[in-house]
Amino acid sequence: MLSPAHPLWLAGFRPFFALACLAGMSLPVVWILIFQGVLPAPAQHFSPVQWHAHEMFFGFGWAVLGGFLLTASKNWVGVRGYHGGTLMFLAAAWIFERAGMSLGGAWPRPLFLLSNNLFLASIVILLLATLIRHRSTDSYRRDNVFFLIILPLFWIAKTLLLQPEHFNTGWSMTLGLFRVAFLVMFERTLTQFMRAAFAVDILRKPALDTAIKALAAVLVFAALLPAGLAHGLELLLAALLLGRLAFWHPLKACTRLDIGIMYLGYLAIVAQLLIDALPPPGATGWVGTVAAHVFTFGAMGLVIPAMIIRIANGHTGRKVIFGGFDKAVLWIMIAALVLRLVGPQFMPAAYLRWLDLAAACWFAAFALLAWRLIPQLAQARIDGREH
Repeated sequence: MLSPAHPLWLAGFRPFFALACLAGMSLPVVWILIFQGVLPAPAQHFSPVQWHAHEMFFGFGWAVLGGFLLTASKNWVGVRGYHGGTLMFLAAAWIFERAGMSLGGAWPRPLFLLSNNLFLASIVILLLATLIRHRSTDSYRRDNVFFLIILPLFWIAKTLLLQPEHFNTGWSMTLGLFRVAFLVMFERTLTQFMRAAFAVDILRKPALDTAIKALAAVLVFAALLPAGLAHGLELLLAALLLGRLAFWHPLKACTRLDIGIMYLGYLAIVAQLLIDALPPPGATGWVGTVAAHVFTFGAMGLVIPAMIIRIANGHTGRKVIFGGFDKAVLWIMIAALVLRLVGPQFMPAAYLRWLDLAAACWFAAFALLAWRLIPQLAQARIDGREH
């Protein structure tokens, strides 16, 4: 694996989906142990909550997003993607960042800043270079403008997230940026999945699709807008997303777990917008940080395992078939969503137990994915193609 020619370094999804599986199984468990005082929080210049938010978005989330974009962008522009030594460097930078976030409080400040910025800066520059240099051959040239906009903004959001006085702005921006990325991904993948699985076309109107993504891009800055305006825009985006979904054959999609779970992730984005914009229910409101976690457990937690399975199989020359093992992983993540968000609303006194169970589900699901897929990611394609 230390050779640039090893199969692990043939395409971006290979090392980064492997790292995402390891992060998905470990980070939630570590956070619960810190939250309950079993483990000490990293000795850092920021709070444990900031550490948790950063690691789930920029550790786990960017391992997935990076692996997806490094793989998909080469198909969009029709060139060989980054591989070999470049991927080894990016993976090492990602690991360096995890070390810095956990141990870097005692490091010299310049070394910590290097660890905290090297990965994101490098991968964003490489992705932007691909999209800009090969713009003339980009099959999604117009739509990829949104990636040209949001990719640099991730660095600003990351910087704000780790500053105590700007944490709320930073995490709101980060969630908003991931929301844009997920909405772009939903449009492209679900169009293909529904056509392949059911021979139906979902509603794709360029004006509506562009309006949805543009509105989502504006809401990246929701924390900087007047609250009334931000909530109004959130309700408008939720309405547009729900209206479009009605023409995406949702009932048909839900007959297939591997596709239906993508629709649940789409609905989780709608739910997050509504929960954030509307007054909380009852006298006491929601139990726990529901708006944030309906996105992380709903959009990220449900969609990411399904996409990892699909891409890891398809891009290693295997048939994209969700067997019993794969479906079990998806059901475990659905259980995690219910345990984390629904359970505490009915039994708030058992809040910590609900967190334990939800983290255990993440550990189980991603441990199963790691056990199943990492050996596959480290092997050559079985269909004889190079990459």
